[in-house]
Amino acid sequence: MKPIPNDATGKALRLIAKNGSDLTKPLEMDFFVAAPSEEAGVSIALKAGELGFTTSVELDDEDQEWTCYCTMVLVPDYSEVVKIEQQLDSIAKEYGGYADGFGTFGNAEEK
Repeated sequence: MKPIPNDATGKALRLIAKNGSDLTKPLEMDFFVAAPSEEAGVSIALKAGELGFTTSVELDDEDQEWTCYCTMVLVPDYSEVVKIEQQLDSIAKEYGGYADGFGTFGNAEEK
């Protein structure tokens, strides 16, 4: 496996590995896209869906901000994750939004 750069994406991937996940095997990842409105979130979700993501648009009750969740099962190779973040950011910018990170429950074996 190639070394992972020491940027925000690389640090997040290293943390996922540190928590027991195997980054050479598929896992389900949620990419978060901030949207300025529900309408923008739905538009982002439709475009992300065309790329193979399962999507949902939700309002955070606490801060009243909209997020489009874009979920996909993939092998979390650094360059692939960065590519996805860039794709989603590009889509989001059309609607006044931006890519806002990712998360996963990982693929660690339960003990």
